[in-house]
Amino acid sequence: MLSKKSSFPLLALAAAAALTLQAAPAAAHQRPGVTPAAAAAAAAAADVTDRLIVKYSSAVDAAAPPAAAQNRANAVLQTHGRKLGYLRRTAGGAHVFKLDRAVSVAELRQIAQELRNGDADVEYAEPDLRMQPQFTPNDASYGAQWDFFEATAGLNLPTAWDKSTGDGVVVGVIDTGVRPHADLAANLLPGYDFIADATLVSNDGDGRDADPADPGDWTTAGLCYSGSAASNSSWHGTHVAGTIAAQTNNGVGVAGVAFNAKVLPVRALGRCGGYTSDIADAMVWAAGGAVYGAPVNPNPVRVLNLSLGGTGACPTTYQNAINTVRARGTVVVVAAGNANTDAINTAPANCAGVVTVAAVSRAGGKASYSNYGSVVDLAAPGGDSGAGILSTLNSGTTVPGADSYASYMGTSMATPHVAGVAALMLSRNPQLTPDDVETRLKASVRLFPATCSGCGTGLLDANAAVDAAGTPVAVTVTTLTEVEPNDTTGSAQSLGTLPVRVNGSIAKASDKDHYRVVIPAGGSVTATLTPNASSNYDLYLLSSTGTQLRASTLTGATADQLTYTNTGSTELTVVLQVRRASGLTGSGGTYSLAVSGN
Repeated sequence: MLSKKSSFPLLALAAAAALTLQAAPAAAHQRPGVTPAAAAAAAAAADVTDRLIVKYSSAVDAAAPPAAAQNRANAVLQTHGRKLGYLRRTAGGAHVFKLDRAVSVAELRQIAQELRNGDADVEYAEPDLRMQPQFTPNDASYGAQWDFFEATAGLNLPTAWDKSTGDGVVVGVIDTGVRPHADLAANLLPGYDFIADATLVSNDGDGRDADPADPGDWTTAGLCYSGSAASNSSWHGTHVAGTIAAQTNNGVGVAGVAFNAKVLPVRALGRCGGYTSDIADAMVWAAGGAVYGAPVNPNPVRVLNLSLGGTGACPTTYQNAINTVRARGTVVVVAAGNANTDAINTAPANCAGVVTVAAVSRAGGKASYSNYGSVVDLAAPGGDSGAGILSTLNSGTTVPGADSYASYMGTSMATPHVAGVAALMLSRNPQLTPDDVETRLKASVRLFPATCSGCGTGLLDANAAVDAAGTPVAVTVTTLTEVEPNDTTGSAQSLGTLPVRVNGSIAKASDKDHYRVVIPAGGSVTATLTPNASSNYDLYLLSSTGTQLRASTLTGATADQLTYTNTGSTELTVVLQVRRASGLTGSGGTYSLAVSGN
């Protein structure tokens, strides 16, 4: 179901064939023996999608766009002989529509342009591209992990491990899901499955749910698009996760780059790839943001690994999601792609604010398949010419089988090396911002031992990166007690210098507590409302005049969280409002409000 515009895992390439998962939406992986010409032809045939993302200025907080807006959209589609049905809203406030049949991305871009031109309420409209995993597996083996320690192209990890092993850091792996591999399971957190398409992509019999297990992404001939080849299950997410945090020093299997970190598996790729809208929602959720219809993630990530991609410019839906997660302090690490072409044409590698990773061979030069160019930030081991990256896998060719290990090659394999090192850095210094991590990663590289043109600033060096992380500066969190009266925006209690934690209570059912925050120009604020076990409270962000800017209204005794960025050139005063939805009042109606800024 993934076309070349869909996201495909950017996993491995067989020794002779570069796998273009980022660039090939429907051709899930290039298998050994597939020529570049054949891959290009398959990519062109797969460049289709049946979904459209539209954001309406008047419906950002609505569960669905107004009927009039949907009628206007359908009127445009009818001129193209197409029908449009509504599916759902995204975490970013946009809405996803489904066409009655798949069309070329080029045609859908034209339709999107007509929508924008004919409806002033449309903030943006774009095809819901389908992305693909970027890798093809090599023969399974138990070879040495040269990528960790060899002097030529290895990461210099043994020295880095003396200083950091990733404790306290959660790394999100947005991929095909994971298998509970015995050499990985202890480091896995409860994740989520964001694949909305239960017909083809999910392959697990249902849509979005709390089970991120990989059921296999095998395909039959012609399943993904006309002329697509059959393929076995890749277990791509399990391989990526193992590189990041496989159990280490346990006497079996392989080691992980950040073996004391935890992996949050977030499934967004399935058979034939995955949709942009699902991947974007997965990013926001993994970082702790609110996603319509999904429970709050209790383990927000500090690092996201996206070993996936598709061709074209960076979609607005991706960029909005990236901006959201970066505002929450999350580093986004992305594979450059496996098409041996300029990554400027590969998304999300070409999006702003991501760390884009090229791949090198065991000799330290550019891997034959790796994308390159000005958007690449640095390179890491991805393997080539028979020397791949060994990690956890599954032996099943279609449905899951026994635990196994295998060597894969690809920028999908290079990316988790960088994500793992980012976790080492953040474990050593949790105060680093996403920009800090990127800057220090790029500045701490070593020179390439072989030619690697367009591969960024240099070759990843884990030890130097951990040193560059520095040591944290003590941050004092001020604890405040709610001061009444604060039941209006005009009487809002000032929180002063962030970060702060407020201990408050709701005295009566109609009570609303207000807290004033000043956000500097270009800064952002993140607020987390934690209710008592017997109450459901909601969190709102208002302008100083009472206009609602953001809201988090999760049900039950779950934490609500929201983030807001001041994009203006002057400081901005906003008001956080706590409302009671149900539960205890009076002295029993307690809550905690944590507010931080950056």
